[in-house]
Amino acid sequence: MFEILTAKPVLIGLHLGFAILGIDSFLWLLGEIVANAQSVKRRVIAGIAGLIGYVLTWIVGGYYYVKFYGPLVKPVIKAGSAPWAHTIAMEAKEHIFLFSIPIAITICLLARLSASELESFGIRKNFIYLTAIIAALGLSFGIMGFIISAATRWGAI
Repeated sequence: MFEILTAKPVLIGLHLGFAILGIDSFLWLLGEIVANAQSVKRRVIAGIAGLIGYVLTWIVGGYYYVKFYGPLVKPVIKAGSAPWAHTIAMEAKEHIFLFSIPIAITICLLARLSASELESFGIRKNFIYLTAIIAALGLSFGIMGFIISAATRWGAI
């Protein structure tokens, strides 16, 4: 029992921390692209940090889901006053997140191009949009996580 009480908050904290690392890194990368910064190295570091953050949040979140959420938390939400929190927010979060890893990989590959290459290939604006989308997706996952956490508390009352 003690293991459950201590592992759950640690996993949730790691899940959130890695997500913040990913979101902040992609926002940093977005700033680099918008400013048309010439440092490919900074863009690559930001892109890789974002990808690592998203991959680690996926791994930690997946472990938490299998070990705790599915057997312990999901039934509380489904039996509570906001079962839609799982049906809509969690299902959306699970499935939409799967697209974020290939997008993040694509962003990392684009980050390796110089500012002049981005311009000559005509993809700078698309790179900006794609990076903004991945950061916005991360923020929307945070909102969904808040809804799920709130529903858990409401269901437990």
